[in-house]
Amino acid sequence: MLEQQGVLVDGAEGEGGGQVLRTSLSLAMVTGIPFEIINIRANRRNPGLQAQHLQALLAAQQICGATVEGATQGSRRVRFIPGKPSGGSYRFDIATAGSTSLVLHTVYLPLLRCAQASTVQIIGGTHVPWSPTFNHLIDAWLPRLQAMGVSIDLRLRRAGFYPEGGGEIVARIDPAPVLKPLWLDTRGPLQAVHLYSAHSNLRDEVAQRQTQAAQRLLQGAGLEPVIEQTQLASRSRNTVCAVTGVFERTRVCYTALGERGKRAERVAEEACRAFLAFLETDATVDEYLADQLVLPLALASGPSRFRTPRLTAHLFTNIATIGKFLPVEIRLTGTRGAPGDVDVMPTP
Repeated sequence: MLEQQGVLVDGAEGEGGGQVLRTSLSLAMVTGIPFEIINIRANRRNPGLQAQHLQALLAAQQICGATVEGATQGSRRVRFIPGKPSGGSYRFDIATAGSTSLVLHTVYLPLLRCAQASTVQIIGGTHVPWSPTFNHLIDAWLPRLQAMGVSIDLRLRRAGFYPEGGGEIVARIDPAPVLKPLWLDTRGPLQAVHLYSAHSNLRDEVAQRQTQAAQRLLQGAGLEPVIEQTQLASRSRNTVCAVTGVFERTRVCYTALGERGKRAERVAEEACRAFLAFLETDATVDEYLADQLVLPLALASGPSRFRTPRLTAHLFTNIATIGKFLPVEIRLTGTRGAPGDVDVMPTP
């Protein structure tokens, strides 16, 4: 692979979702290597660029002044020739309930390498299915980045649920030219459990039922959670339940979302069951954070290790995409779908 020739990425490989595009965009901006991606989201029911993927592409283009072909909704092929990323103030409006967190995941690494700080405002979905909720960003993703020497101040101005969207997050990203490695071979004792139960434009009773159901499940497992129950400003009517475990060396967060016809008790049960299942393993990060972490760790100043409760298809796909841009060795110990160790060894 020659930098001048760029990288050809097949979006149908592996898990075949939007993650392939987002990782390619992020690494193209960091490395300066152009790429062409074909068969975008070929394994999805609605293939091609959807609103959040298109906004991630346009955000990347704006940040680095890239030359782009194929930047239209539904496009299955994109060519991206990056320029040099610039810090500053940016506003990205997905215009649907598309995930704000996934747009942030696309742009934060190149902005960390800029000489000046950046402020990024993203409008869309903050608590939507199939993507990290704002709770996961704050309670799982951000603490691990902070341990790598990253300074990001992340605020929720308004919650956005499916299908209305309209949520808003704002991130202040300070320069961090060097990323520290993480060595998380053990998580240490569980120090606290936080239970977050919130609703938007519903009766407080709904969030209370969610809280009580979660509290019963956690107390039944011998845990006494610290409870936060609140109402979120939003255009939508919905609920969210998040269970965060604070360990001596790490944090994990499992969330569940409401939907029409879904009882509050079931929302609470989904979040609690996922967290309690994690406790039955010796993992050090949750399975969702695992595929998000390999990208910054591939750019870190030394080797890293963590343990996940499940080696997911997303993780395998992200590792394959990273390998097209960076000379990094990422070694998995374990089998797909089972617990395993992840070793990330960047080339000096």
